[in-house]
Amino acid sequence: MAPLQLNDPGSSFHDLLTSQHPDFLLSRLSMGGASAENQSLLDSVPHGTTILALRYRDGVVICGDRRATEGYTISERRIEKVYKTDETSAIAISGAAGPCIELTRLFQVELEHYEKLEGILLSMEGKANKLAQMIKANLPMAMQGLVVVPIYAGYDLKRKTGRIFKYDIAGGRYEERAYYATGSGGRDAKGTIKRLFKPDMSSEEATRVALEAIYDAAEADVATGGPDMLRGIFPNVKVIDEKGVRDVPDDAVRAVYEEMISQLGGR
Repeated sequence: MAPLQLNDPGSSFHDLLTSQHPDFLLSRLSMGGASAENQSLLDSVPHGTTILALRYRDGVVICGDRRATEGYTISERRIEKVYKTDETSAIAISGAAGPCIELTRLFQVELEHYEKLEGILLSMEGKANKLAQMIKANLPMAMQGLVVVPIYAGYDLKRKTGRIFKYDIAGGRYEERAYYATGSGGRDAKGTIKRLFKPDMSSEEATRVALEAIYDAAEADVATGGPDMLRGIFPNVKVIDEKGVRDVPDDAVRAVYEEMISQLGGR
């Protein structure tokens, strides 16, 4: 008979890494003290900016702009900030780009690992709580300036509704009933959503509200990238309902912005 494993991580891939390979976790990395040299290094780390999510009649829309900045410099114009995490949910990332992307990948593997091991999908509450634990594990890096602040959204198959979760840097998890935006342009984006939001919107109407919110945020915030009609760069938008997660194609996003700009007199 095999001896009892007291440190068995169970079905959690994150706990498995914690017990077996803690060096792989973001929380084990250190940037050192807040010296001028380290601060200069932090300034050179690409940062994602504005992300948002809002509920509509049949689910939720999640969206992010495409710009990453290094201080006052644009470091990337095509960064992806919205990722599918499983068949019914997605995450949008804001903060230090590297840790954000690594946390997202680890979260995706965590959900897949649980599903394969247990044979069932983790509940929406369980997934939101797992992400909160992972953000809390990143707190030492956040205290050094490598902050990860995502929005998690999805369709709850049990409740038959879209749900939106926001987080703080310490792993605090809070649910928003209607909409939420964060990042450097989050305040301006929330102002636009507040003005246009209606609970009974269709997915097309909710997508337009999300895109207009990104547009207004880009008008007021230099770190937020608006639609780049010349290069064909547009915000990432995903729609989530009982059928799953689907991308809004760039052609549809371009059409919305062309109509919007024509109504604004070509601005």
